[in-house]
Amino acid sequence: MQESAEFGELRRSYRSFAFPLTIAFVAWYLLYVLLSNYAGDFMGTEVVGNINVALVLGLAQFLTTFLIAWWYARIAAAKFDPKADAIKSKMEGGA
Repeated sequence: MQESAEFGELRRSYRSFAFPLTIAFVAWYLLYVLLSNYAGDFMGTEVVGNINVALVLGLAQFLTTFLIAWWYARIAAAKFDPKADAIKSKMEGGA
């Protein structure tokens, strides 16, 4: 089954979604870490009151994490799960 066209398509569609998104998120996280270490003046810039750029970007990390999880759940339900279910049915039907 691993060598079937259906499984290859499922794997390709998953990788084309997951890999670029993972790379983008890791880059975004590393940017935050690098800015925190080397751009202290910028990160310490106050936005509103005692809220500075570092706090805003730190909270944005949490926001992007939840958005990515939500987006993945939607894409998985719409694209990956139907393909996986079809492969599972084909495998169980042949057994």
